[in-house]
Amino acid sequence: MLTYPNAKINIGLNVVERRPDGYHNIETVFYPIGLSDILEVETTETCSDYSFSSAGITLDGDPEDNLIVKAYRLLRSEYQFPPVDITLIKQIPFGAGLGGGSSDAAFMLKCINELFELKITTKKLEKLASKLGADCPVFIHNKPVFAAGTGNVFTPIELSLKGYFLLLVKPDIHVSTPEAYSLVVPKKPEVSLLSLINSPINEWKKTIKNDFEKSVFVKHPEIAEIKNKLYDIGAMYASMSGSGSVVYGIFEKAQTENFSFDNCFVAGGILD
Repeated sequence: MLTYPNAKINIGLNVVERRPDGYHNIETVFYPIGLSDILEVETTETCSDYSFSSAGITLDGDPEDNLIVKAYRLLRSEYQFPPVDITLIKQIPFGAGLGGGSSDAAFMLKCINELFELKITTKKLEKLASKLGADCPVFIHNKPVFAAGTGNVFTPIELSLKGYFLLLVKPDIHVSTPEAYSLVVPKKPEVSLLSLINSPINEWKKTIKNDFEKSVFVKHPEIAEIKNKLYDIGAMYASMSGSGSVVYGIFEKAQTENFSFDNCFVAGGILD
């Protein structure tokens, strides 16, 4: 079975408060986008457990630490199904705030469920996904949602960016999520993002912000420069996604001009 685990962007991100357990409550909007990995899962008779291979962006570390394998292990702990060959073509960059690993894990759960007709309900799939990561469950429904709590309490929203052009730019910079949180002073916003997201896109620049940008931009001014350049070339709205380091711009029309972002991963396309 061939699937295409897609990325997401965060539209706005408010760090609302620090929780007693050390985590933070946030509010953000997760919006699925077209950039995707390629995940293939097939039954196999060549091993008694699983095989895993990858291409594209290099994966470091032990496969057992990969969220796809963790998703496989999680299902194996509760359900019976045959061994599988897993092949991943990695195209969503790491450490970008695009949720690539979380999407891979969620799609693995859905793929195994469908391939072996396990009949796991969507609600149960979301519960399983939440054990793998806070934003994994969003890729089960894979629709725009307003997220609260630690990013795991979802409210469906009617938001469509269909027809707009999205440009993603990621410099060769890794932003540590724990460090990004440590530098943010939590504050409950005066107006909820759930209300602001309903305003016209050309007003988002003034009202919708990402709390991580202030501290990340100080440490990595190159990321701030990318955001400024996106506005310079005509973006209606530009922002860092999550804790970065990707910055995206939303444009009214496709960008065909010859502009460059040196030493950066760049991807763009019309939103569905």
